[in-house]
Amino acid sequence: MKTKLLLLSLITTLTFAHEGVELGPNGGRILEFSKDETMHGEVTVKGDKFHIAVLDKDMKPVTMNEQTLTAVTGDRAAPQKLTVEKDAKGFVVPVVKPGDWLILQYKNSAAAKAITARLEYNTANCEGCSNAEWLCKCKPEAEKK
Repeated sequence: MKTKLLLLSLITTLTFAHEGVELGPNGGRILEFSKDETMHGEVTVKGDKFHIAVLDKDMKPVTMNEQTLTAVTGDRAAPQKLTVEKDAKGFVVPVVKPGDWLILQYKNSAAAKAITARLEYNTANCEGCSNAEWLCKCKPEAEKK
């Protein structure tokens, strides 16, 4: 039974994992930092750091004031909290290992409810666009038809 579930999980992952993602003005991956698409985070990598620019609904930079971000990675049973630094454009977080998940919790202010965004840092190259899968430019199958 475990073998069948593992095989089904692997097939599902391979079948549905490849789809284009929304890319921002700097070529980074867009994550939603709001329930109504008025606040976004654009994730790019420079060296060994994720740079997460905070953007408004028009994909313009937001002035950084009270915003906060927490970041974790690793196994769900033993998550590892990452150091988050704030800069003028957003946040800087250490890069996670390829294949790991980066879980972000963004708050627009101290009183705001946290919005959770997830990113699988899949560095394998896409056959369609030659980008890393986490930055794949290919259109989803539904848009191709």
